[in-house]
Amino acid sequence: MRIPLALIDKYNVPVPRYTSYPPANFFTDDFTTADYLQAVKESNHTQPENISIYLHIPFCTQLCLYCGCNTHITKDQDMMKTYVEALKKEIHMLGKLIDKNRKISQIHWGGGTPNVLPSSYIGEIMELFTSNYQFIDKPEIAIECNPAHLDEAYINDLASFGFTRISLGVQDFQEKVLNAVHREVPEIPIADLVGMIRKHPGVSVNLDFIYGLPYQTAASFAETMEKAAAINPDRLVTFSYAHVPWVKKAQQKLESYGLPEPEEKVKMFEVAWAKMTGAGYVPIGLDHYAKPDDDMTIALKNRSLHRNFQGYCTRETTGQVYAFGVTGISQLENVYAQNARTVKEYIDSINAGEIQVVKGYALSETDKIIRQIINEVMCNQYLSWKQVASQFNLEVDGLKALLNFEESKLDEFVKDDLLSYTTEEIVITDLGRFVLRNIAAVFDIRLEGSIQKFSKSV
Repeated sequence: MRIPLALIDKYNVPVPRYTSYPPANFFTDDFTTADYLQAVKESNHTQPENISIYLHIPFCTQLCLYCGCNTHITKDQDMMKTYVEALKKEIHMLGKLIDKNRKISQIHWGGGTPNVLPSSYIGEIMELFTSNYQFIDKPEIAIECNPAHLDEAYINDLASFGFTRISLGVQDFQEKVLNAVHREVPEIPIADLVGMIRKHPGVSVNLDFIYGLPYQTAASFAETMEKAAAINPDRLVTFSYAHVPWVKKAQQKLESYGLPEPEEKVKMFEVAWAKMTGAGYVPIGLDHYAKPDDDMTIALKNRSLHRNFQGYCTRETTGQVYAFGVTGISQLENVYAQNARTVKEYIDSINAGEIQVVKGYALSETDKIIRQIINEVMCNQYLSWKQVASQFNLEVDGLKALLNFEESKLDEFVKDDLLSYTTEEIVITDLGRFVLRNIAAVFDIRLEGSIQKFSKSV
């Protein structure tokens, strides 16, 4: 794939990343804990019926300068133990409101660095779910790991706890890049870690990379992708670095090293596409790659791919998301709700017997419609007006009117060979994947006139 420079200049504008709709910066503090707890009760009677669990472990031993996540830098083992005990309490507290006849389809551990915890802590929390809930036949139980904190004994423990996927945050194979961004260099080679994981049948491997960091070039990233493809992961992700120093102050330091220009970032995207598709992987969305027999690939082929804050998932593993831990965001059918901002606030509130929600959002019916449309665009590169209209008991003309949609809004995308459309459907081309966020923004009626700051699409 080759992306013309003119398209970079044209579409490299600030737009939401659309991991949720509306985006998290529309959440307000008018939404209270009481609102959330009531929504949890109501969620037992809404679709999807399945339960997704997100557990946020904020701890990192050092701060990676590119990081946009909610982290707490510490090596204090006592604090980690206290936090885990609070997590257990929160799971018990919220569990009283969740119908145990529903089944867990997905558990995702994110951070921070979840594997900075002793593995025994992870096992204790997993036991709370396996002992008190039912699971679907093939649940996705995943954990994000920093390979610098991983060894064979830890991997063996994760497999024994029932994990089905381990994601390794490699970011780059070049030590020069890792040192510049303050990322720990693993002592055990990534290929060896993957081999250790592969000893456990049923546990898949995901390798995560970031492009757009200091000292990266298209040539160096091509070498990284070649090395990654040779390791043969089940899935691979190439995240575009989002430079938002007005939100994450630590990112300012990266500017002193110099960041790749947008044109160079685009070349990195191109070489990743070429190397991974050449190795037989199938592109998923903007930045994921999976093997042809992967569940995600099959879901994409069937136009049934979905995603949430944790990433892409299939309809089978899709559930309403109940988040535990500091800053965790729950994604229920009707509301979003975010937990306490700091570790201290979180621990104090849980120990006082209270779940603290600091902000959230109650979705209107229009929000749900737009959410579905943006999900179809971002996940399946396809939109059937009739299908979405039917889902919400609307006529197609009424749906388009609700969105203030005019076909002329797509003309520039058609002119640039990014999509095609008829009165019934929109089909996004391979080239159009590069600007999925821009295309999705066409349907975002809240974006017009918004003064919110978003990262640029490139």
